[in-house]
This record gives sequence, structure tokens and C-alpha cells, in this order.
Amino acid sequence: MALAAGTSPDDAYGAFEAYAATRGLTLYPHQEEAALAILGGEHVVLATPTGSGKSLVAIAAHAAALARGARTFYTAPVKALVSEKFFDLAAVFGAANVGMVTGDVAINPGAPIICCTAEILSAQTLRGQLGATPASTENDADLVVVADEFHFYADPQRGAAWQIPLLDLPGAQFVLLSATLGDMSAITTDLTRRTGRESQLITNTERPVPLTFSYSLEPLTEVITELLTTHRAPVYVVHFTQAAALERAQALTSVPVTTKPQREAIAQALAGERFAGGFGTTLSRLLRLGIGVHHAGMLPRYRRLVERLVQAGHLRVVCGTDTLGVGVNMPIRTVVFTGLTKYDGVRQRHLSAREFHQIAGRAGRAGFDTMGDVVVQAPEHVVENAKALAKAGDDERKRRKIVRKKAPEGQVNWTDKTFERLRDSEPEALTSQFHVTHAMVLGILARPGDPVQRLTDLVLGSHEPDRPADPHLRRAVGIYRSLRSAGLVQHTPRQYVREGEPTVTLEADMPDDFALNSPLSPFALASLELLDPEKEPFALALDVVSVIEATTPGPRPVLMAQQHASRGEAIGQMKADGLEYEERMELLEEITYPQPLAELLEGAMAIYAKANPWVTDSEIQPKSVVREMIETGMTFSELVSRYQVARSEGVVLRYLTDVYRSMRQIIPAERRSSEVEDVVTWLGEVVRQVDSSLLSEWEALAGAETDAADGLTDDEVAAAERRFGDSEAPPPFTANERALRTAVRGAAFRRVELLARDRYADLGALDGDDGWDPQRWADAIAPYWQEYDEIATDGAARSASLLLVEPEGRTWHVTQILDDPAGDHDWRLQLDVDLDACDAASEVVVRIVSLGPA
Repeated sequence: MALAAGTSPDDAYGAFEAYAATRGLTLYPHQEEAALAILGGEHVVLATPTGSGKSLVAIAAHAAALARGARTFYTAPVKALVSEKFFDLAAVFGAANVGMVTGDVAINPGAPIICCTAEILSAQTLRGQLGATPASTENDADLVVVADEFHFYADPQRGAAWQIPLLDLPGAQFVLLSATLGDMSAITTDLTRRTGRESQLITNTERPVPLTFSYSLEPLTEVITELLTTHRAPVYVVHFTQAAALERAQALTSVPVTTKPQREAIAQALAGERFAGGFGTTLSRLLRLGIGVHHAGMLPRYRRLVERLVQAGHLRVVCGTDTLGVGVNMPIRTVVFTGLTKYDGVRQRHLSAREFHQIAGRAGRAGFDTMGDVVVQAPEHVVENAKALAKAGDDERKRRKIVRKKAPEGQVNWTDKTFERLRDSEPEALTSQFHVTHAMVLGILARPGDPVQRLTDLVLGSHEPDRPADPHLRRAVGIYRSLRSAGLVQHTPRQYVREGEPTVTLEADMPDDFALNSPLSPFALASLELLDPEKEPFALALDVVSVIEATTPGPRPVLMAQQHASRGEAIGQMKADGLEYEERMELLEEITYPQPLAELLEGAMAIYAKANPWVTDSEIQPKSVVREMIETGMTFSELVSRYQVARSEGVVLRYLTDVYRSMRQIIPAERRSSEVEDVVTWLGEVVRQVDSSLLSEWEALAGAETDAADGLTDDEVAAAERRFGDSEAPPPFTANERALRTAVRGAAFRRVELLARDRYADLGALDGDDGWDPQRWADAIAPYWQEYDEIATDGAARSASLLLVEPEGRTWHVTQILDDPAGDHDWRLQLDVDLDACDAASEVVVRIVSLGPA
């Protein structure tokens, strides 16, 4: 859609209408109304049902801005949606007109259309970077802000970022989109007051595919069977834990979900797909039966596979969680709620009307269905009681004998009245989640003008309810005092400043990204200077990993499993030492997951925060996940298996990806030793072999990053999009020799560490299939213990000089020399690495050859 500045509103509307026609779309009345209001310069709040074409209205907003020479900012809750919209808009408006800014990349940041998260726009707003001229310090530019999924305004953690642009962009025109906004009258009135623009609230639109609602007292399996036989599939069965979703999917394997021809079509669609062991094996079996699983703990490639299979009509049932709401393109005919309560991290509670309607709204496929169904399942004890009453029939004596089951102790119950209330209620009014942070205060201080007045205006002008003693002002004053005591701000009494000059000035240069996605990156960079450069190179590389891990959030499932394992080992040792139960329990509270460099980093953080108080809004978390994988030679699948986190392997992989990105971005050239580069290369290959999609998007965007005035070319966008959408398998695992060598080194030394600790059972678990059971390991190493007291496992023992690799065709012969106390170095662990087997497994595969003196 080619639009030049100066295009009349009528011509812009004509171009928009023509674009819709090329896609075979006829505009709904509410889309016409919204587009005309936008072209007329009004704010538009579009609160229409899911599937009613809000994305097309967003296209109209971008077209209107281009026509009048204004910039637009498209914001969404997650970076994945932002990057997806970047590609979509580049295809519609041309690559030169579209840019993207996230915490990872900034592509064509001067483009007239910018895709970003709400946090990015909020940070730019606070710093006054959205002025009409480069020299302006006010946010007075003519802008259009398209805020998708605007109900995130009420999110307790992120809501402030969605509110700040409304408060401090007086020149902007807002287009707020969501299916579940509730009463928006207060926000629209405030917008009109601040900006002088009229506001159009477009809501209560007829849903293109109407919904029917029902409350079921039948067993869930029977409900699903009926839905399948009455042509109301695909069915999405909503659970509120990942474990329940998988358990339900497995329970449905006894139900004839698909016919033989359908299963054959699924098998053909799955040809060439890679499934790892563990959850991958389970998912493969379920998919071939026409049953899908979908939740945030899955690998992204598995989630997208499920979505593709649903879109192609292959899956008739999907069991998932309530994360369905944000950005999932999965056409569903019927939504079944297994409950109306959820645990929100603090307590178990009933769903809000917004949550209920957000999930229910996914039912009914525009262009496919004439009706969508929403079924709410009664609690299990109510279903069982109803079944017993039905069995008793009209026999009053039998009915009186029935012992009715009650709700489980401590569980929040729901009834048909709960269902009716949620069904009939409008989404709750959005509640302000404004709060003051160091990042907010520093952003305002970095902006020319009077920061005290500006911050006061922002706090008092927020959408928070009026209170006699405003806690946000008290918080702002407390942050200001911490900044002043750190010497970051200077206060000059009013009588000593000229008219119009501020009494408070910022005395330090703030890092450009401190308020964005990686607030602890500057701390990580500074902490690298504290590491001992005289340390053995590989040990130093491990410390570099620990610094990055400490400043990267997550992954909680692994950390809790590590803590459980550490406490299990500690209890065994305490029992062996004869400690009493009470003493054991007291000591157990002090044991947590491994935390390398904790003392060093926590001390450094306390000092660093005095000069950089904004970091107090974040928290360092020393941990050893990547480090443990390196030290023990664990593969991704072994990590998942050891800590039994198959259900959360997607969470674990995202953490590994974040650590890899941080190492790529943060570590300066002078700290990139050969050993550090080995680790970075290996970690990138681990992520790529498990699921390349998480890296493909980032590397496609990072590779295309440019500051050129004309932005990306269409060819560059097409190439990046192809890479992002590439579902082909990654290169063979052994193609990256550097990563392979690092993995082999870890696998060899893992055996050495287990030998050093007499862990023969663990060694047998690793290599028993090759004939090296626990007894064989014990027998092989026995002569060593007769000569030496220990096997060293420190940095020197890990030296590259003690690992010999001799390639022979598609086999590597590997010798790991044991570091004995006398320094004789005459004992060898010899392994073979079959490169073809490694490629087949997408991870290192070793076979023990021998253990003994040279």
C-alpha cells in the first residue's frame, strides 16, 4: 500500500479499502466506522470480539499516519508478536517504511512505522524522545500509537508501561485494541482532555461467529466424544496447569478421536518432523492420534507444529492452558473449560470476566463456522454426584442412600451460578497499575527541563485513585534521595538558579538500555572486571558464564529441582553423620541450588547499586545451569531428564537462549578468550539443535540490523522472513567442529568427575548399554586408587592439554588424561565419538573404549 505524505483522507481511505479488497475482505461496519474516525484524527478504542478484524483497523491507522506524514508506533505484549507484525507491515507498506526496536535489535529505527513492546515506547516517552524536531525535549510530535491487546494496561507487573504513553504524549492519536476492555469511559475522557482529540468508543459489535454457552454435568470424556461426533471440532480443552493438560491428552488416547484415513493424513503431515525423546516422544504419539498439546512450557517448534496441524484440519482435540489468548493463530470450533478457577501465583481464585471472555472468544472460526461453542465443565465431585443421581433414577430410596461427594478440602469451588455470572458479565473496567521505579525517575531526569515538576505532574496526573497521602510521591521522593546520596543528581536551591532552569540536574550519563530489556547488562559488564585474569583459562571461562547467568532470570523449574537434589544429598550425608531430625531440618533450610560467585557478585552489587541505584529494581540470581551443563558434559536432553522438567523444556530452552544472546552481546572482545568463544559456540549449537526457531528469529533480525536512512530493502526483509519462518532441520550437529569439541570435552570430563567421587552407579547409568556397568567401572579404576589418593577435577585438570583428539574418518578417538596427585599423567580414559550417531541424536554420543594406565 503506497501512501505519500500529503495524501488526502479520502484517498487514504480508498487505498485502505482497495487493500482490503485485494485480500478478499469486505469491511464490517465497525471497521469502516473505526477507519473513518482514525482518518478524521480521533482516538479510537476498538473493543470488539475476537475474530472481528481488529488487525485490519490497525492497518488503517498506519495508512492514516503515512498519509499525513506522521509516525506510528505499534505495540504488543511480547517480542514475538512485535517481530511478527514487523514482517507483516513490511509486506504491506514496504520495507523502507517499517522498523522495529526491541531490547535485542533496532532495525530501521527512523522509519515512519515502528514496531516495539510497550516498555520501549514507555522508555522513549519518559525521556522525551518523541518530539516534533530533533532538538525538541517535549513529546509534541504528531504520532499514532496502536496499542494491541490493550487489556495489559491492567497487568500488575507491566501495566505502567501501557499507561505512561497515555499520560505524556499530548500530540498522539491512540488506537487501543482488545476484545476484553470493559468500561473505557474514564480513559477515553482523560485522553480527550489531555490531547484535545475526540474519542470514539466502538464496542458491542455483533460477533461474526456467534457463541453458544453451556454448563455440563457429564464426564469430560463423554462431553468431548459428543463434540467430536456432532461435528464441533476442533475442540480446545482448557486447563489451568500444564500437568493437567498433558494428563488429559493422554487420557483421551482411549477415545476414537480420528478415523484411519485421518491418521494416515496426519502421518503424512508429520513426515520429516523431528521429535526428541521424553516429551517429544509423547507428543508424537498423541499427534498421530489427532490429539494436540499446547502450553508455554513446550518447545516453540512443538507449539507451532500443533498450531499448523490445527490450521490444516488434522487435529480434532487440543489440550492446553489458558495461554491461548495472546497471539496464537489456532482456529478453534469449540472451547471447553475444565474449571473456572486458577492459581495466579499468590492464591487460587475464580477467573475474572475478562479472563473468561478472552479464552471463550477463541471459539468459532470466521470463514469456517457459523457458530462457536463454549462448554464449562462442572467440578468433578458435582459430575460424580449427578451421575449417581441419574443412576438412581426416580427411586427415592436409592437417591437417599447416595453419599454425596464434596469439593476437595482447601480448593476454591465453582458452580453453575459462577458460570452464569461470568457468561453474563462484561469484562471488568481496567484498573491502573501505575508505579514509580528508578528507571522512570532516571528517564525523566535525563530529559531537559524541570524534572521535579514533570515527575510531580506525571504521578499526580496518573490514572491512580486520589489518596490523601500519595504513596507514589513518597516512592519518588525515596528514589530521588537514593540518587542524590549516590551523587547521580545535584540539587541547587531555587534562589541560586536562573529563571526557567531546573533545581535538580542529572550528573551522570545513563546507559541507553538501562530501562529496557536487560537492566543488569551494565552490571554484568562491570562484574567481568572482577574476575581473576590469572585463573586457568577454562576455569575463567566458567566464571564468565556464571556472571551472565547471575544477571539472566530463570529457569525456576530447574532451580527448584537442583535445590531438591542438593537437599536430598545433604540429608543422606547428615544421616550418615548421625544428626538428629530437628537439626537436619534446621540445616536443610540453608541449602539451596548451586550459586557460583554468589559472595563476589552480591558484594559487587551492593557497591554498584550505590552509584547505579536503578539496578535495585532488578535482582541478581547466581545460579549454575549452563555452567553445570559445561562442567558435567550434560546434553540438553540429559539436563531435562536429570531434573525431570520435560513439561517445562521450553522454559529451559528460552533460558539457555537468553544466556547465549547475553554472552554474544555483553562480553567485550578483550574477555573473549578462546575458551569463552568455545562455550558461546557450543551453547549456540545446543539451542539450535534442540529448536532453532528461537535463534532463527533473533539472528535473522540481528543480521539485518541497520542504521541506514532508507532502512531494509525488500530483499533483506524477505530473506529475514524466510529465515524466521524456516522450519527445516538445523545443520548436522557435527558440522560445527568447535561446538562438537566442547561437547566432547564436557562428556569426557563428566566421567572423570564421577570417577573422582566414586559415583559408579551414575557411570553405569551413562554407559551401561555399552557394557560399562557400575562393577566394570569400579574394577577398572581400582588399581588407580591403590596408587593415588585422588583424581583432580580443578581447572588444571580440565586443561585442553589433557584432552587428545584423533579424527579417523567419521570417528574421533578421544583420550582424556587423568590428573593424578603426582603429576604422572599415566592414566587414560579412552572414548570413541561416532559422528554419524551424533548427527542422528543431535547431541554428542560417546562410547567408552578403555580406562587404565598408558
